[in-house]
Amino acid sequence: MVVMKMKFPFQKRVKLAQGLWLLSWLATVAGALTFTLGCILKTELRRRAEVMDNTEIHAVPNTLMIVGLASLGINYFAGRICQDALDAGKFPRWKNFIKPFFAVSCFFTVLMLLAVIMSYAMKGNLEASLKIGLKNGIRFYKDTDTPGRCFQKQTIDRLQMEFQCCGNTDYRDWFEVQWISNRYLDFSSKEVKDRIKSNVDGRYLVDGVPFSCCNPSSPRPCIQYQLTNNSAHYNYEHQTEELNIYIRGCREALVTYYMGLMNTIGAGVLSVFMIQGSVLVSLRFLQTAMEAVVGQENTEIETEGYLLEKGVKETIMEYMDPVMKFLLLNQVAEGGAAAAGTAPATA
Repeated sequence: MVVMKMKFPFQKRVKLAQGLWLLSWLATVAGALTFTLGCILKTELRRRAEVMDNTEIHAVPNTLMIVGLASLGINYFAGRICQDALDAGKFPRWKNFIKPFFAVSCFFTVLMLLAVIMSYAMKGNLEASLKIGLKNGIRFYKDTDTPGRCFQKQTIDRLQMEFQCCGNTDYRDWFEVQWISNRYLDFSSKEVKDRIKSNVDGRYLVDGVPFSCCNPSSPRPCIQYQLTNNSAHYNYEHQTEELNIYIRGCREALVTYYMGLMNTIGAGVLSVFMIQGSVLVSLRFLQTAMEAVVGQENTEIETEGYLLEKGVKETIMEYMDPVMKFLLLNQVAEGGAAAAGTAPATA
């Protein structure tokens, strides 16, 4: 069953080829834009790599860069095919190239759509990665003398100031870790001794936060120590008064930032996907319309073009059969090699 059959007079074929040539160049620019967006997202994720536990989220920018580069090649050849479609004598040289070209093009176009879906669906992975990464970042904040962690303090401080956040979930996360190095504690002080003895793990815990949690917009000088002690500060009520430190946790701030970035990129790549899809559909109509002209004396005759010669299922199976046969042959060859390798041993 032929899908979407249309009639194409000579002038309509010419206009289709010319319009498609322009559209292919627009898609080439869109492919370059997709690659650029992937690079931007990759760079932004690498900037915060120290507060991320894994790199699964990098699948999104990696995919965008791959399909962006593939789009450049696909649309270059699409433009060349459109040019030769204007000359019935040149078009037949593409006959053996077009079928694998469409298979590769459809694969990368579907991959582009998959990248769009991933950009919206990776929120859970991103949040889980940041939860563990920020937890470790806060835990190692004090280790400025430890190789591999000496810049952790700077990273966390810059992060909290840039995103106006404090802690992982909120500022209370700092109460649960010793974020002041022993190097800067006076162990002869009774207060320091008492605090360390009162903790099961022998850590120096305080109800305070680093300076980078301070909100410069607050009219009151920053209160970063004894945050839960109302009597330690004049005219201060911890439970009711708006604190002059950042309340929002850094995990929420980073998830909001990255999801906003990925959603924007996803919308842009979805537009590119629609352009790329239009190129492939139009090129398919042009190809099938031009195939009827090949071998004809009168190249200006009216021809028919279609999207699929058979049904969708039959077309998919037609493309999948060679792949499955190739994989089956590989499995048979590997099995034969393994049997040949074990034969001397059994003898």
